[in-house]
This record gives sequence, C-alpha cells and structure tokens, in this order.
Amino acid sequence: MINIHNHSDTVVIVVHEIYGINQHMKHICKLLSEKNLDVICPNLLNQEEPFEYVQEEVAYQNFIENLGFLNASDKIKSIVGNMRDKYKKIFIIGFSVGATIAWLCSEEKGLDGMVGYYGSRIRNYGEICPLCPVMLFFPEKEPSFNVDELISYLVEKNIEIHKCKGQHGFSDPYSQKYNATSAKEAFNKTVDFCQNAVVLNKKQIRES
Repeated sequence: MINIHNHSDTVVIVVHEIYGINQHMKHICKLLSEKNLDVICPNLLNQEEPFEYVQEEVAYQNFIENLGFLNASDKIKSIVGNMRDKYKKIFIIGFSVGATIAWLCSEEKGLDGMVGYYGSRIRNYGEICPLCPVMLFFPEKEPSFNVDELISYLVEKNIEIHKCKGQHGFSDPYSQKYNATSAKEAFNKTVDFCQNAVVLNKKQIRES
C-alpha cells in the first residue's frame, strides 16, 4: 500500500490496474502528493510484487479469478467508509480495471468525486447512477468496443467526459502507449477536479 500524508483535508484513493502497484501507480501517487493531497493506493492483489506488462494475460486472469470487480469495489468502499471521519473530501481515481472499480463505488455515500481513466468495463455496468461528480477519460479508440457509443450513453448520466488522443494506457509514462500531451492534460484536469469539486449540473463532452 502507498500511504502519503500531507496534513490535507482531502484524500485521493488511487485504484491500480491489473498489474498492481507498479511504477505507474507510484508515479501518479507522487504527482498527486505534490499537489498537497493525501494519497492512498491500496494493494488489491494477493502478492507484493506487481506484474510486468509482458504478463498482461496472466495479470488479467489473476484479477478475474482472485479478485473481480465487485469484490474489489467492496474493498474500496470499506476504505471510503474508514476515511469519512478523517477528511472533508474523498475522491477515487482509477486506471483501467481500477476505473471500473471506481465507477462501481460512485454510488457510495460520502464520496466527493470519482475520476476514471480508460475504464473499458464500465460498459458492463451501465446501470450505475453516480451520486457524486464523475469525470472520465477515454482514448480515441479501444480495440474491444466503440468509444463514441459508450460516451453517448454515459453523457446522459450528467458525467464530464474527455476523449483524449492516444490509446488505452496513454497516461502511463512506462508504457509504449504513453502520450505525454494527453497525460499532462488529463492529470491537470484531474487535479482541478479534486481541488475544485462542485456538483456538475450540466452534461459535458470535450475533445482533448
């Protein structure tokens, strides 16, 4: 687990990808902490060492067989519950499967906002109606579904959505799919969202 304290009244819970707490997650947590936010990144895997990117299939199989979206979301909801008396604001930021896990937590009371980066499997949980402000980032294309169709559906839920240049994984500087411009723009929007969260009262789709 990563646990960074800056004596902030705001905590960000970072939900990792199938690989676990790797260099990308450490990088994101460091960047968030530099914005004077408290940061928690729980290790949802039953192992200390993260998977390597070349182990993608093994890592995904491990996630599905040993964790799963609903079990993982229950773990994050429990952390949210434990944080309610300690912070004025609580946010969840998830990446890939972590974004879908965060999405499943968006109906949780006491959550001030949720940010998801390329949460492909959000499409399997379209019945979710978030109780907090939500901001989602998607790449231009995904290999397994039509991004524009999902965006068209989700925008009806009063969600702020950004379609970014690049591929799934564009925010990860340790990935071959890294897009520096999109990563920087998305991170800046994420920080603004956490620092200036207000109830979103209109639908928004933006091209980044």
